[in-house]
Amino acid sequence: MDFKMPPVLKVISRLEKSICYGALILLALIPFTEMILRRFRMAIPDSKTLIAHFFLVLGFFAMMLTAKTGEHISITASQFIKNEKLKRNLEFITVLILIFILSVLAWNCVSYIKYGLMGKYIGPFPERLFAASMPLCFVVIALRFSLRLKQKRFAGLIAVLLGTAAALPAIAKLIWGFEPPEPFYSWINTLYDAVWLIRVPAIIVLAIAAIAGMPVFAAIGGIAMIMLQAVGLEPEAVPIQIFSALSETDIIAIPLFTLTGFFLSESKAGERLVRTFRAFFGWLPGGMVIAAVLICAFFTSFTGASGVTILALGGILHLILVENKYKENSSIGLLTSVGGIGLMFPPSLPIILVASTSNSILHFMNVPVSYSIIHYFIGAIIPGIILVLAMIAIGLVNSLKEKVPTEPFNQKNALPSLKESFLEILLPIILIVGYFSGRLSLVEVSAFSVVYIAVVEVFIKKDIAVSDIPKVFSKAVPIIGGVLAILAMAKALSYAIIDSRVPENFVFWMQEAVSSKYVFLLLLNLSLLVVGCLMDIFSAILVVLPLIVPLGYAYGIDPVHLGIIFIMNLEVGFLTPPVGINLFLASYRFEKPFTKICRYVFPYLGIQFAVVMLVTYVPWLSTWLIQITNNR
Repeated sequence: MDFKMPPVLKVISRLEKSICYGALILLALIPFTEMILRRFRMAIPDSKTLIAHFFLVLGFFAMMLTAKTGEHISITASQFIKNEKLKRNLEFITVLILIFILSVLAWNCVSYIKYGLMGKYIGPFPERLFAASMPLCFVVIALRFSLRLKQKRFAGLIAVLLGTAAALPAIAKLIWGFEPPEPFYSWINTLYDAVWLIRVPAIIVLAIAAIAGMPVFAAIGGIAMIMLQAVGLEPEAVPIQIFSALSETDIIAIPLFTLTGFFLSESKAGERLVRTFRAFFGWLPGGMVIAAVLICAFFTSFTGASGVTILALGGILHLILVENKYKENSSIGLLTSVGGIGLMFPPSLPIILVASTSNSILHFMNVPVSYSIIHYFIGAIIPGIILVLAMIAIGLVNSLKEKVPTEPFNQKNALPSLKESFLEILLPIILIVGYFSGRLSLVEVSAFSVVYIAVVEVFIKKDIAVSDIPKVFSKAVPIIGGVLAILAMAKALSYAIIDSRVPENFVFWMQEAVSSKYVFLLLLNLSLLVVGCLMDIFSAILVVLPLIVPLGYAYGIDPVHLGIIFIMNLEVGFLTPPVGINLFLASYRFEKPFTKICRYVFPYLGIQFAVVMLVTYVPWLSTWLIQITNNR
């Protein structure tokens, strides 16, 4: 018998989606409207504050919807465990740990809302109204994960009660204020002492739980809480950082560019671009390789997720390559390998995150910040072009070996195909000119991209019906929620790491152990390859980069150069056996055994690693264009 959702739950589900989708629409429309009003010397009152708080609401409701679909980012190393009973037990334990963490977080957020946002208003609305989405989000996610326990839901209730007990400092503060009576005051001090004593084993347990499959955001948030509570900070310490992370204006571009990418992937834009590039490059030896590489780079630059490109375009590109007499193994290897190269080009979400995270860390270190996000985009251009050319070169060599036939250039086919895809091709040109000229901010550029591509695909090309727009949102929101959940928690963990002086001690130890900058760079490359295998790119940036930036500064490495090294290594890590995520996605998309995918990818992996080493040891590849632009 099919399960039917009760009417009340249907209403709640629709309300939840309406709030999330509405916040996302407003995030695009408000900056877009301001762009137009600016020409008439008009403005929306307090627009930046409104945008920041709609972003806050979007972030938490997107997290809730991501939990509903079960798509929160996780490592899931448990997939390699063959014993089904052991796998079920691990899942049960990780869910209990997650419920415990979220219960503590929910209480801490309520305390923050009561004391941290007292008397603050956004226009006529109290700021607490927007911030209420924080505890609501954690409660809803905990409930949704507790439903997975099925007959063992009583254990989930025990986890909630234990989390409530662990949140005693927040609860006591809610009831009595800053001076709780005895015996609660003594109990709170005892709790802080206990956290200090168990902090190391507790962090290890959370790390193991994350590897076993618990969503990464929960592990990061739990570690942050332990580190901050162990040193006696108030329960609001983590919610403050979460609130701060999801009200920063620059990263508002992340959900908007993600939505742009899904409008592209859900339309027939990919097919039109394939026809255009085939018409213009098909006469060249390896022409379809050039087309495939450029199209994948185009899509990944907007979605920020190489896996999305593999899943969305892998099928059609593979079919076309095989039809053009390319061998199956080389075409699958190429398409799997080029899924991530678009991360090096605007409006790459990882570059935005690397820039903002690096600048935040340098600010915490009291180091003058001389680079903006634009500088990081500029610094990635030459390494990105080298990576693209390297992939095209190896594809060209394979096509010559396989004697792939070419087709003569046909102007009659080329011009109509260009006309078909012209509006999509125009999008990155408009964005790059608008942003790099300084006329548009990053948020305005991202807002323009959503409105522009929605109009093109829905009303001009009519690939997506108006009634199907919610389906595009429903596919984009889980990605947005998963990324923002990690981003929010990682901000708290970064604060905890810096507050505990871990980077300073790490830098001191590393400089004692490794005196050579070049040896350090080699160790960094190898370490980041491992990180890329085990973590998604957003988690890695927000968790690992705060440790790397101080080291780079200590060894005299340019921050932009360090950021480019970081992103390129993670790209290669996604292709590195045995746990590179893109290998699994390619296995799923092309319906081939994992071991075969690894074999197909190996030549391309070697070339990409060689490019990473080149960029690592020739820093001017990342800094030369910046120097030129600064000197003008």
